[in-house]
Amino acid sequence: MVDNSIRTYIATGVMLDRWVLSAFVPLRNIPPDARDDFELMAEALNVIERFYVNRDAVDPRQLTYGALHGMVAALADVGHTIFLTPEMVGEQKAFEQGATQGIGAEVHMRDWNFVVVTPLDGSPAERAGLQPGEIILRVDGRSITGLNLHQVRSLILGRPGTPVELVILDPRTRRIRDVHLVREATPVQDVTWRRLPGSAVAHIRIADFRPGISDQLGNALGEIKKQDLKGIILDLRDNPGGFVDEAVLTVSRFLRGGNVYFERDAKGQLLPIKVRPAAPVCDLRMAVLVNRGTASSAEIAAGALKDANRATLVGETTFGAGTVLNEFSLSDGSALLLAVKEWLTPQGRNIWHKGIPPDIEVSLPADASPLFPEGEVRMNASRLLASQDEQLRRALALLAQ
Repeated sequence: MVDNSIRTYIATGVMLDRWVLSAFVPLRNIPPDARDDFELMAEALNVIERFYVNRDAVDPRQLTYGALHGMVAALADVGHTIFLTPEMVGEQKAFEQGATQGIGAEVHMRDWNFVVVTPLDGSPAERAGLQPGEIILRVDGRSITGLNLHQVRSLILGRPGTPVELVILDPRTRRIRDVHLVREATPVQDVTWRRLPGSAVAHIRIADFRPGISDQLGNALGEIKKQDLKGIILDLRDNPGGFVDEAVLTVSRFLRGGNVYFERDAKGQLLPIKVRPAAPVCDLRMAVLVNRGTASSAEIAAGALKDANRATLVGETTFGAGTVLNEFSLSDGSALLLAVKEWLTPQGRNIWHKGIPPDIEVSLPADASPLFPEGEVRMNASRLLASQDEQLRRALALLAQ
């Protein structure tokens, strides 16, 4: 049976949009053209059990798990589709139940590297200065080369209040540094906004797409209307995604019709996901800020607004997380997290591994961080224009034209 709610979790944090399936595929359903291959695996297992000299290493269950890891690795969906041992499944459930905590950073695997996508607002990772695009090399002195994403997550997760040390590489400067953090639960302020000083433009930040985000956005848009503002900068930078339904409802606050995205399944069939009627719909001029930390459901929102010509995207090409994972529980308590659906923008653009390019490309200086509404409380117009957030300043200039 399919759990009909998309479940999202932040681990190190790893955020995934996924369905959970408890049923497993019985042995009798092996495709006829694969039986010879399964017999080949059994043949190899028999040879190892009979002749391998290190008898302590001959553990049939561990050999089976190794074969499953290799089977999934052959799909070349690095860092996304993955095999979980029962221990990994248990770690995942412990995190979801709050028994362990992380550092508040969205981490993905890209080009065989473990890459920081998004340090969450107010998290230990943000306070320690972790930046999107930086690469984790070691955890507590241990090299993570050759590990998978869930193995790295298990090293970073731990009891709240306990320390963890990371060795971080900045690929832009090639600088390597040690980062010391303390694990904790990270509350996230999901929707914040502020009128940019000296302008009639509202700066709205959506930190992620948790349940209720679209309602919070609706409240913000109501306040903006009362202040008679003329434009909106929707800030999706470093937004790791979340519940795809919330992204659909968010887009529906700005579009009166059309598609938000398409789902493409393993058979190549396309399912359009349409805009949902929302009253009222905001008609103000709009720019959307994106960067390398804009991922998953946030890319759906950005892509929909771009393809509908509703907003101009300013910033950097987004991360490129464009699939839905299904969790298939296996008979011994292990599981497969398998990419089963791919997301396309309304104009048919692939998101997966490609990301969404901005209409206006602007990068921040290497030592600069995005300016979010909570940091604008005591700013005046001159301080804003002197800030290093060139993406925000470019979007503001665009709307002021």
